[in-house]
Amino acid sequence: MRVLILGASGLIGRGVLRECLQDSDVSEVKLVGRSKIDSAFHVPTTKLSELVMPDMFDYSKVESELSGFDACFICLGIAAKDMSNEAQYERITYTLTMAAAETLAKLNPNITITYVSGAGTNGTAQSKSLWMRVKGKTEQALLALPIKQAVMFRPLVVQAMNGEIAKNGLYQVAFLLATPVMSIARRLMPKRIVTTEQMGRAMLSVAKRGSDKRVLESADIAQF
Repeated sequence: MRVLILGASGLIGRGVLRECLQDSDVSEVKLVGRSKIDSAFHVPTTKLSELVMPDMFDYSKVESELSGFDACFICLGIAAKDMSNEAQYERITYTLTMAAAETLAKLNPNITITYVSGAGTNGTAQSKSLWMRVKGKTEQALLALPIKQAVMFRPLVVQAMNGEIAKNGLYQVAFLLATPVMSIARRLMPKRIVTTEQMGRAMLSVAKRGSDKRVLESADIAQF
């Protein structure tokens, strides 16, 4: 099985990468990003390669490197608070995602795409909340692609299990402060808080075996 990961430098992306590298059914993992991932977060392996793209809005020059893949895990994203306006947030969330997804759909019609969205996303794209509305628009566009399957993942809270860290500095501090109580909270609310391992296993399982649901909430992810 050949897989692509977009956003492998983030919290969930690193979790998915770890599960893919450990899975014997995965023969190739290609990371697509603006820069190379820190080698401290993966073990050297011949099945891992990286495609560095300074401009991730244009895939026309690298299409030859993106065909023949069975699955793509899209873990891209940025907090709405980090954007100065709606147009900017939509460009980073919707336009960036669809530039990759539409290219992959053209080159790999039998591909399965999993997308990390978020709990509370409005599937109709009509929410008053900026991030819910744009995420909803992105979900709709992905689900409409002419591919084997697209599945949306909407975790509420994700706990790092193997040293993964969020890219956002404020989130890093929040995760650090919450570490002592996160495990306790997850035991009390197992259907609301999932781990990076569960996210990775769930996304990989969907890629390998498909899913009866087009949207997976935290309770669904927690079963993996």
